[in-house]
Amino acid sequence: MSAHAPATQDVNGPEPDLKRVMGPKLLLLFIVGDILGAGVYAVTGEIAGVVGGVVWLPFLVAFAVAALTALSYLELVTKYPQAAGAALYAHKAFGVHFVTFIVAFAVICSGITSASTSSNVLAQNLFAGLEINGWIDAVPGTGVTTAVAMGFMVLLALINLRGVGESVKFNVVLTLVEVAALAIVIGVGIFAITSGDGDLSRMTVFESPEGKGMFLAVTAATSIAFFAMVGFEDSVNMVEETEDPERIFPKVMLTGLGIAVIIYMLVAISVVSVLTSADIAALVEDESPTLIAVVSQGAPDFPIDKLFPFLVCFAVANTALINMMMASRLLYGLANQDVLPRVLGKVSPNTRSPYAGVIFSTLLALGLIYYVASRPDSDIVLNLASTTALLLLGVFTVVNIACLVLRRDGRESRFRSPGPTPAIAALACLFLVGPWVDRDAIIYEIAGGLLVIGIVLWVITWLTNRGVRAKKTGFRDIDHMEDDAR
Repeated sequence: MSAHAPATQDVNGPEPDLKRVMGPKLLLLFIVGDILGAGVYAVTGEIAGVVGGVVWLPFLVAFAVAALTALSYLELVTKYPQAAGAALYAHKAFGVHFVTFIVAFAVICSGITSASTSSNVLAQNLFAGLEINGWIDAVPGTGVTTAVAMGFMVLLALINLRGVGESVKFNVVLTLVEVAALAIVIGVGIFAITSGDGDLSRMTVFESPEGKGMFLAVTAATSIAFFAMVGFEDSVNMVEETEDPERIFPKVMLTGLGIAVIIYMLVAISVVSVLTSADIAALVEDESPTLIAVVSQGAPDFPIDKLFPFLVCFAVANTALINMMMASRLLYGLANQDVLPRVLGKVSPNTRSPYAGVIFSTLLALGLIYYVASRPDSDIVLNLASTTALLLLGVFTVVNIACLVLRRDGRESRFRSPGPTPAIAALACLFLVGPWVDRDAIIYEIAGGLLVIGIVLWVITWLTNRGVRAKKTGFRDIDHMEDDAR
């Protein structure tokens, strides 16, 4: 613990600690890399299939709601600079241990579903790249793609087992590759527009194949676009591994969001300028990567499309790595609070990585990928991405309400969200959670099933604590849930 923090009990006993390794630059790369990850690659085509040429609008609306929510996070993280993020804020505001647990486990599940989405996007782009280069005759079926996606999840687990220092270094490399890949899409878009092959007027054309009105269609598309919002929540859960978080978080988080929204808008404009609505609809029908088509059609005389799919693979790998880092460390914190089985809090004495959390989260991701892939006529990427968005929207609703409640606790914060913005953000997030945004039932089924797994683990822990240890189940020291992660 730092010298100015109040003394607290050692909730982890003899378990070794994690490392504090992230400064402002690494944190910025972490946030930008996470936000710009698989979202823009995975769902751009799906969104365009819902709203046509105004594909940029759902991204913009989703970012607006996320930015309002980020202001609430900043107010709370500078007031309570401990790890646990949304779980800490919910507990401070409401004081109900089970509610705190559900919020924390929902965050864990969002990371796992996001990483599972990324692994499938990676597999799709890998085989697309092999086909474009003529190294295979055709893209293999769902079974092979799923197997590759699952193999990638195992590889991520091995990287995370090396410890957060190794993972963050790997993240830096992947973030730079990620930005380079999106820069290619933007550059191709600009080239196509200036050469007369692109049509900017398409970005104002609204089309709904299902005949929805613009409000309903944009709302439905925004609920999908929220998959791209994973990032600032992950960064809050890395606060115990960040140097001087109270000082650097506001500037770095807002800078990261600003960079991300600029890049997203430029990519969206490039997509609708190069591809017609018919082109996008055909790509969605075939489940083909949209951005690869942008590069191929926008710059046909340059062999960029032969390299681009592999850059995408590195880019989405970055998102998956960050998500799984967050999930394993939250599992570590919950286990050491005795609200999950203690075995999930085990830490390697050599690498000081939470190996039990890494293994459990990986197994959960593998089971999730297999389950969704086995469903007939299931759009794996869309369903996993939409589940991630649903879970995060629920968490964001709770956090925004908690921000309002905690303004009455008398504790000073180094940052304050302007006026009623937490209330506005809470209402917006809650609206996007509802079934009126036209989500498929399987998305609620997946989210509910994951939360049921968490509840079962809570019950097992409750029975163990009551029957073996003769004590109640609840957070022992929520303020320092990952204090030993320093």
